[in-house]
Amino acid sequence: MKDFPVSRRQFLKTAALTTAGTTLFGGLVTRMKADEPERKLGFALVGLGILSTQQLAPALQTTKYCRLAAIVTGTPAKAVKWKQQYDIPDKNIYNYDTMDRMIDNPDIDVVYVVTPNALHAEHTIKAARAGKHVLCEKPMEVSTAKCQSMIDECKKAGKQLAIGYRCQFEPYHLECIRLAREKVFGDLRYMEAGFGFAIGNPNQWRLNRALSGGGPLMDVGIYALQATRLVIGEEPVLVSATATNTDPAKFKDIEESLVWSMKFPGGALANCSTTYKFGTMNQFTAFAQNGTFGLKGAFGYGGQQLIRSDGQEMNFPPVDHFAAEMDNFARCILDNKPTKVPGEEGLRDIRIMMAAYESARTGKAVTLA
Repeated sequence: MKDFPVSRRQFLKTAALTTAGTTLFGGLVTRMKADEPERKLGFALVGLGILSTQQLAPALQTTKYCRLAAIVTGTPAKAVKWKQQYDIPDKNIYNYDTMDRMIDNPDIDVVYVVTPNALHAEHTIKAARAGKHVLCEKPMEVSTAKCQSMIDECKKAGKQLAIGYRCQFEPYHLECIRLAREKVFGDLRYMEAGFGFAIGNPNQWRLNRALSGGGPLMDVGIYALQATRLVIGEEPVLVSATATNTDPAKFKDIEESLVWSMKFPGGALANCSTTYKFGTMNQFTAFAQNGTFGLKGAFGYGGQQLIRSDGQEMNFPPVDHFAAEMDNFARCILDNKPTKVPGEEGLRDIRIMMAAYESARTGKAVTLA
């Protein structure tokens, strides 16, 4: 075959293009490899109730940076079932009295506390002292003092503490925060938010103040509180609340329903509600200077619908809230960056809820510093 002559200019041009292509491809491969975790962080689920069974364990099968590594349960039958279903080795199965032994188990990086509210501090502190990061379900605890003890113990151990505010990783909630921050409809003046359901079994722990710390406010009302705080972007300075109970036999020492109002330093107001009596309350609306926006089905595990007064539609792909939440925390640990849902965020909510209970009890508005 006859060789074709190539000028020096053509050769240099070809060489430059080849080098650029190789560099670009090599950079792409490097970025792809960098985005792949060297290993998935091992999560231990503490408490194998409905949330762990139906949401967290399945979500851990889809996460990019996490894996189900261990379980903690006080029910031997559950341990057997989970061991078989998720191939969990015997050395990674604990009960509540043996959590301290996690310190010798490198398979576990994060402990996800999913026990009743009043046990969160106990189990968080055990995990921190065992040298593990902690993700704790909301509400953080049943008192500000216990919340602070959780924060202090995790800091002492040099481990991160995150609270399970799944909606902070949900795209429709994030879009509402964006609409408020960018003042798409002008300054936000007022919000309404509510979440409730008709509770069933009268013997469950949620109806026991010693374990729950309160009624629907401590369970689902916290979602309405979170939505108003995050969308308005401020902390309330005044709280006023009223509680009601039409079934004292079932709701012996907790509220059946509660409504509360909050005033924010910028002048915005919010009215919120929660209940264990009926299940049609699940939305929030923000009223701004030039329009409104909000979510229908706001606090469910999916199916959120964005409502805007200008009629503009926006649809996001479905997201597993718990997988997104856990992957985000894992990335924070891997990248040595702070979580956006730290213990301090949980403490803020507890302070406000305790003020709401005080207001409902005394009939007077409570000022927050």
